[in-house]
Order: sequence, then structure tokens, then C-alpha cells
Amino acid sequence: MNTDILASWVILIFAGLLGLGVLAILFMYLHDKLQTTHTIRRNYPVIGRLRYLFERQGEFFRQYFFAGDRQEQPFNRASRAWVYRTAKGLGGLIGFGSTNDLREPGSLIFVNSPYPLLEDECVPAPPLIIGPGCDRPYVARSIFNISGMSYGALSAPAVRALSRGAAEAGIWINTGEGGLSPWHEEGGGDIVFQIGTAKYGVRDLDGRLSDSKLREVAERVQAFEIKLSQGAKPGRGGVLPAAKVTPEIAAIRGIPVHKVSSSPNRHREIRSTDDLLDMIDHVRQVTGRPVGFKAVMGSSVFLDDLCEAILRRSRDAAPDFITIDGGEGGTGAAPQLLSDHVGMPLTESLPMAADVLMAAGLRDRIRIVASGKLTTSARAAWALCAGADFVVSARGFMFALGCIQSLQCHKDTCPTGITTHNPRLQRGLVIRDKARRVASYAHWVNHEINVLAHACGLCHARGFRREHVRIVQTAGISQPLDVLKPYPRSATPLRTEQQG
Repeated sequence: MNTDILASWVILIFAGLLGLGVLAILFMYLHDKLQTTHTIRRNYPVIGRLRYLFERQGEFFRQYFFAGDRQEQPFNRASRAWVYRTAKGLGGLIGFGSTNDLREPGSLIFVNSPYPLLEDECVPAPPLIIGPGCDRPYVARSIFNISGMSYGALSAPAVRALSRGAAEAGIWINTGEGGLSPWHEEGGGDIVFQIGTAKYGVRDLDGRLSDSKLREVAERVQAFEIKLSQGAKPGRGGVLPAAKVTPEIAAIRGIPVHKVSSSPNRHREIRSTDDLLDMIDHVRQVTGRPVGFKAVMGSSVFLDDLCEAILRRSRDAAPDFITIDGGEGGTGAAPQLLSDHVGMPLTESLPMAADVLMAAGLRDRIRIVASGKLTTSARAAWALCAGADFVVSARGFMFALGCIQSLQCHKDTCPTGITTHNPRLQRGLVIRDKARRVASYAHWVNHEINVLAHACGLCHARGFRREHVRIVQTAGISQPLDVLKPYPRSATPLRTEQQG
């Protein structure tokens, strides 16, 4: 009897669910037929919805099942997997040969020496002084460092892990334009403070640069970087969605809670090259710290004007460093138009910047920091060959934290807890574990840059020059970088001894 009752209940429940399913399908059918927004759903009710489902899920399925290891954008599976392994300390060993196609235009081929140095003949890359003429110059120990990522765009656990990992690896961390948070300072390592166009963290109540706050911050950081533009969106200020403007972030930045935070597309007080040099000098005089700027190049005209203005004033008026960001740079939220079509790529702008400074005789005065999809040791070494003194990466360190390139940075739904303020999603990011991975990634990239240098017959990576790397032009044909991007005739590239 009990069995019969149970069976009856099962039949009733099944019939009820079936009835609800039929009603739901009927509702969707009528809704699709009557709505006027989507043509496919209007012509093919219910089943037309599958098209939008598959479209949304397609980008994720392609990542795992269909795209080749080196096909995806912005970063392919091979690059991401390399960072994951490096961050976990699993090494870069492979079996049976590389999947990197050396026939592909743009591929890097480093010029190995027939007589590479023995290990006991090699030395670590020496530190470089940034702003030797400042009251408080910065001795930068590491070639490879963390690029600007704001607290707000990143979650607190992510910034805490980056800060701890940076301190362990002996590299600097850039605050991004969102101001200096307690989480940036948690690790106790070196910090570069970025002054964005909204002056977050160093602004007064009217949004103007505050000298008192500059002095306060200067006691906790090693250098200041004035942000003119960034690779993801040249000509557009930063945007932090309202969902990410928590009370804590609002207090750090000095902005209203739960409202979209948008920066101006330039510093209001910088309308010319002379204005830029005035602001650099002002911040340097107030803080005693090295001051540089970050910019995306559109042509060489800006740098030509900059050098002319410096030489007209004096070498002391020069910025202590320039961060050259490529148009391929990334961020959590940016207009696609600007990301796709504005700003020179780093492969073109970095050698150009180095050449302009060399031709003006300012290369020994101004350090160059390279930024823009430089996530691997080989790409970082290329940047040194092209003219950089330092390399910074943002998305590389996001991968070290566990980023899976889900492309949801701007939605507050990041599944790895890196770019969300949802406590449930942040819980998956274990700070102690991820800090170790950040430190491991930084250590091995810096180490492997030197390994490449040793293969080229150099005692350390600061000896790289353009003749040490070739760029594939077409299948079977490559050219040395110094042929593709020759040094200015009037200038001699710096030797390592001159840079120390």
C-alpha cells in the first residue's frame, strides 16, 4: 500500500513539473513572438534562445576545447600555462620540442654565443639607481616588477597577495591610480605611487594636488609616477564601476560611495610639455623622491618636444624615468574602440623612445620602463634589447594569482576573486598561497632573463643590446633588431658600465 502511495506521489510530482515546464515554454513562446527586440527569437520562438546561450558560452568553450595553444587573444593558452607553471615553481621544462612556430612573423630568436659564459663567470643583474640627483633616490633591485593595478579594480585579497609576494621577491609594486591602500603596504616592500588624473590619494577636497598629502605618501613609497595615459585606453581616464566603490575604497580615493568613479582624460594643470616638466619638478621638490611619467606613444613628436624642453631648461629638469606603455596594454574596463585602435604597440614605441633619448644625449639621465603584454622571460628580455632598463607586468601577475582570463574584470563577477568585491568569490583566493606564487613568478622571470643573457655570451641581462635578438619577418627569414631598428647615428647605446 505504501508503495502505491509513493508511486502516486511520484506521478503527481512528475505531472506537476511537466505541466510547469509546458507553461514555461508556452510563456516563452508568446513572449518571443510578441517582443520586437530580437529578430531570431521572434522568428524562431524558444529555440532561438539557444543562439544567445551558445554565443555567451562560446568564448569559454573555445578556451578549453577548440582554440589551439597559441591562437587565443589577448593571451593564448601556452602563455597562460607558462605563467601558471612558473608561479607554482614547476619549471619551464618541456618534452619533444616546442610548439612555438619560428616561421611566424614577430617570433623572437635570441642570438646565442658559440662560447657562452660558464655559470661561475656570470653575476646577477646589478641594481640601477632611479633619480640619482634626488634627495632620496631609489635603488631598484629587480628588472621585472609589478605594473600599476589599483585597489578597487583589484580586490583586497589580490592586492595583499601581490604586496606580500613583491616584498618576498624584492620587486616593486605600482599602486595604480587608485591611491595607496593599507594592502599595498602590508608586505613592506618597495612601492611606486601612481598619480592619476583624478589625483586619488593625494588630492584636496577640490580634487587638486595636495602638497601635504604628497609629503605624507612620500614617507611610505620609493617613487612617484605621473600617469598621462595607459595602453588599454589612451586619451581616456580610468573608470571604476559603482559596484566596486565600497566605503573603504571611497575613503582611500576621496570620492562618493557606490557611484561610478571616472578620472579626467588628462591632468587639468598639464596642457603642454613645459607644464608636464613643471609638475614633475614640483612633486620632486615636495617629496624628494624620483618622479617619472607613464604614457602611450602616438608618434615621436611628443618625445622630441620633451627632449627639446629639457635641453632648453637643464638636464636636472628631466623626468627620472619614463614608463612606455604599449597600445596592447590591458585593464579591467576600457572602451573597445580605444583598446583596438589607439596607441602604438610596444614593439614600435619602445625602440623609438630609446632612440629619441639617445639622440638628445639624455639616455643616461632617464630610465626607461617597458609595459605591455610582457608576461614571459623572452618578451622581457626583448624589451631590454630594445632599450628598456626595467620591465613591468600587470596581467602576468594576475595569472600568477590564478586569473583564468574569463574576461569579467568589469562585472564584479570574477570567478577567481581577483577583480571582484564579492566576499564569496574572494574566499577562493588564499592570500598566503598566492603570495608565494607571485614571488615565485617574479623570481623565475628575473632568473630566466639572465639565463637568456648567459646564452648570448653576456654576464648578466643588463648587457642586452639590439644585436642580441632577431625578429622573424616571414617563414625562414629573420632580421637582427639593430637592423630593423638601427641606433641613431649621432648616439652610442649605453654600455652596462655606464648604467650602473
